[in-house]
Amino acid sequence: MSDPNFVLLYVKSVPLSVEFYSRLLGKPPVDSAPTFAMFALESGVMLGLWSKQHVEPSAQMMGGGGELAFTVDSDAAVDATHLVWRSHGMAMAQAPVKLDFGYTFVALDPDQHRLRVFAPSAS
Repeated sequence: MSDPNFVLLYVKSVPLSVEFYSRLLGKPPVDSAPTFAMFALESGVMLGLWSKQHVEPSAQMMGGGGELAFTVDSDAAVDATHLVWRSHGMAMAQAPVKLDFGYTFVALDPDQHRLRVFAPSAS
């Protein structure tokens, strides 16, 4: 398992947040769509901005919100991690599924923080 390298923030308006973070970080996103944008940070960590209304699975929250994401190199690694985490008794919010950005599942920590494992789709 790699160290976490992707931070997602749920936002009301992706275009508004892209404008804010572009100014804050002094650079444009490396990927941008109406419901999602991504910035490459100097540390190698990626910062994603995801529309609250389009997060899958739906995230019920008050105020902000987000998740810790772990990138793996293949769909098989997603499945293997899912099996290991389930065998450790971790609660699952989403079973492995193919979404626009790749193959993914979401687990929950004891405080219900979302932990996403995903293999990015080939660009």
